[in-house]
Amino acid sequence: MTLPANHPLTDGRTTDAPLIRAYRGERQATPPVWFMRQAGRSLPEYRELRVGNAMLDACLTPELSSEITLQPVRRHGVDAAIFFSDIVIPIKLAGVEVEIVPGRGPVLADPIRSVSDVAKLRPLDPAALAPIIEGVARTVAELGSTPLIGFAGAPFTLASYLVEGGPSKDQLRARTMMYTEPHAWATLLNWCADVSGAFLQAQVLAGASAAQLFDSWVGSLSEQQYVRRVAPHSKRALSHLRGLDIPKVHFGVGSNEVLAAMRDIGADVMGVDWRIPLDEANRRLGGTVPLQGNLDPALLAAPAKVLAAHVDDVIDRGREAPAHVLNLGHGVPPSTDPDVLTRIVEQVHAG
Repeated sequence: MTLPANHPLTDGRTTDAPLIRAYRGERQATPPVWFMRQAGRSLPEYRELRVGNAMLDACLTPELSSEITLQPVRRHGVDAAIFFSDIVIPIKLAGVEVEIVPGRGPVLADPIRSVSDVAKLRPLDPAALAPIIEGVARTVAELGSTPLIGFAGAPFTLASYLVEGGPSKDQLRARTMMYTEPHAWATLLNWCADVSGAFLQAQVLAGASAAQLFDSWVGSLSEQQYVRRVAPHSKRALSHLRGLDIPKVHFGVGSNEVLAAMRDIGADVMGVDWRIPLDEANRRLGGTVPLQGNLDPALLAAPAKVLAAHVDDVIDRGREAPAHVLNLGHGVPPSTDPDVLTRIVEQVHAG
């Protein structure tokens, strides 16, 4: 499997984009910058567009997903777009009943609690990905030389939602299942890896120039748990991109103790949350990969001088790594003033 002839990395549109060069390990004069969750809830134009449209419906309507993806690129001048969707979209497309409940997040009608529940899961029909493919294609046609990042949820995070029935602070049910039903656990994570991997592959083949795998709940695992019970499945998710020459980014919240193990599943770039500075993350990774991050989202609401100093500090520490892409250590909070993000982009680009 190779990238299509009309792919932005094949025809040269995004080959020399600062983000792609940084992801490939070429240090840029100023770090490229984009923000996780830049598309969506912090933007008034997004809220206006969402009136009368449920979250997951918007994700599956190509005209809407494309327009929402493009909004922060127009407003902030960021160096990349990230496709507007949700990590639960592939499980929904595979037949699992899930909805986004405002103020809570993804909620499942029938959580996975037994071996028989796992056995009921069905493969994702590739035809179900048509709205994703169209949404990406529409977006890439508008972006020109600005790369689009495709993304998917890592198997452990998807499995956590499936087992817990919704967001959880500690993933207790999921971690219990990991030990009490190891065969069912492995089967569940393989299923998650395959639906997520297919979701990621569809975005890349449709024109995404990079791919990011999110493991939002990996911070609840010990290194041993991650290496033995999770990492092989995350590697399986990324295996769906085999043969496709695009940079692969791996990011987890609370991932400090498993950074190296997360890199080892096949990541070209490691995203780092706000809990450790980038120079320390680089030390733990042996200076082997470019880093992405890691502004503290809490400081988006701080006084301008405090935030500006924080941005400079993150950039300074990022110089220890082979290359650096400036981002948040997690997503943009809903209450963020969009002008603050624009100012960060201007500060970074000004050098």
